[in-house]
Amino acid sequence: MRKPGLLVIAVSLVISVLAPAAFSSDAGAASGTRPARKASVSARQKKSTAPKSQAIQLVDLDGVKKLLAGEKQTKPLLVNFWATWCDPCRDEFPDLVKVDQDYRRRGLDFITISLDDAADIKTLVPSFLRQMKATMPAYLLNVSDPEPVITTVDKDWGGALPATFLYDVKGKVVFKHYGRVSTPALREAIEKLVGSKQ
Repeated sequence: MRKPGLLVIAVSLVISVLAPAAFSSDAGAASGTRPARKASVSARQKKSTAPKSQAIQLVDLDGVKKLLAGEKQTKPLLVNFWATWCDPCRDEFPDLVKVDQDYRRRGLDFITISLDDAADIKTLVPSFLRQMKATMPAYLLNVSDPEPVITTVDKDWGGALPATFLYDVKGKVVFKHYGRVSTPALREAIEKLVGSKQ
């Protein structure tokens, strides 16, 4: 013969286990906390909207020469030399990201070349670029002595950072600036190359 008390205990146990799961979305909303399922979906959504990790390539003197060579260049090229330890570089970077966003679709190529240590290629440099939401191609100079690169880029450049150079489609420098660039002056120079059409 079954005892009714055992059945009541069993049903109570099942209800106590299943009831919180069935009502967790209401309970979470009332308490201001997110239910676990919604939190995991939210984390996936945040992950998909975050900027993708940027691939940064090491480049040496020959690589820089190839990047700057105008023979295969079909668009104007903007090049910014910078480093994560350089405060003026960090200060101007949001403006350069905006320049890239505004002019890439209008025919401007833009690359950055970091002078950070090669060891920073997987740490400081990509972290900073992600923070800035930078999407332009990024390179890290991998040479023991940067002097030959500096003189190749511009014989008048002493190597101070940041340094910004704008090349026309023939590879000729049409704008250069050492130190924090004046964004309006840079935009004016770019406009002359890409025109005013959108």
